[in-house]
Order: sequence, then structure tokens, then C-alpha cells
Amino acid sequence: MNVLGIETSCDETSVAIVDESGRVAVNLVSSQIARHQPYGGVVPEIASRAHLEIIDQLVSQAFDQSGLSPADLSLVAATRGPGLASSLLIGLSYAKALSVSLDKPFVGVNHLHGHLLSPILSGQIAPENLFPNVSLIVSGGHTILLHAQSAGSHRKIGATVDDAAGRGFRQSGQAPRA
Repeated sequence: MNVLGIETSCDETSVAIVDESGRVAVNLVSSQIARHQPYGGVVPEIASRAHLEIIDQLVSQAFDQSGLSPADLSLVAATRGPGLASSLLIGLSYAKALSVSLDKPFVGVNHLHGHLLSPILSGQIAPENLFPNVSLIVSGGHTILLHAQSAGSHRKIGATVDDAAGRGFRQSGQAPRA
């Protein structure tokens, strides 16, 4: 199964292809840090326009670099939330249109589930060794502690109420991220 994944939940456009062996064949990311830096944070309108400007180019590059063609895909996936609505709309619309044009299934993905499953795709942990676990998701927009029984079964133990701890982590010269 070859899967094209598109991620546009905030201020980075990411396109990846996972091949039939489960290996990440290509993973491309277009950062918007420089665009948002003058404003001290992510500006949703700027983020969505930047996604629109780059998404088609990234998808084309992903096919070129992976050696696969759109016809080789088994399905198309995209982040459906949580995230900035205007940014999510760009990736979802593109992915759904591509899936319809190729007559391939579309799957909307909760990007927090992606965080939970990323150790499998990165090869850090074998799928059979990942669960059960206690996972801490600390990103620019979320701080959540979960008890994960399986890929689709988890219970929230706790979360921040006011803001995400990830906002406190800044690399020198970078704008805080939403």
C-alpha cells in the first residue's frame, strides 16, 4: 500500500509518501518561520496562503523523489484536525480533490494520533512494542498526557488548560509557534 500524506495543520506544509513496505520513501517540509517572524507568532491568513502557494510543488517533488506516480497510490491522507481551520482547509481540499481525481480512497487523520504513532514510522519502535504506553505530546499547540492502549484506543490523563508547554520552547531567532 502506497500512501500520500499531507499535513497543513499550522504553519508548515508537509508531504510524505509511505511505500508498500511501510518505509517513509520521502518526507518534504516547507517551513514558514521567516514569514511569521515579524509578527511574533503564526498569522493564520499568511499560513493558509503559503500552504496554497507550495502544496502542489511539494506533491510533485514527492512523486519525483520517491519514483512513484499518482497511479501507484493506494490512498491519500491529510490532517483533518486539530489545527488552524484555514490551514487545514488547504491540505484537506487538495488531498480530497486528488483522491477523487485518482479514484483512490481518502482518509482524514487527527494529527495528534500521528504524533502517537510516529515512533513506528521512524523505525524507533516496532509496532508490537509500542502499546500500551503513557505518551506525552508537547507541541506548539498541545500538551496532553495520554494512556494509549492501542493505535485507536487512548484515554486522556491530563492536559494544560491555558496554553501549550511547547510554546515555551524557542530556537534562537524563531517566532513562537501556534
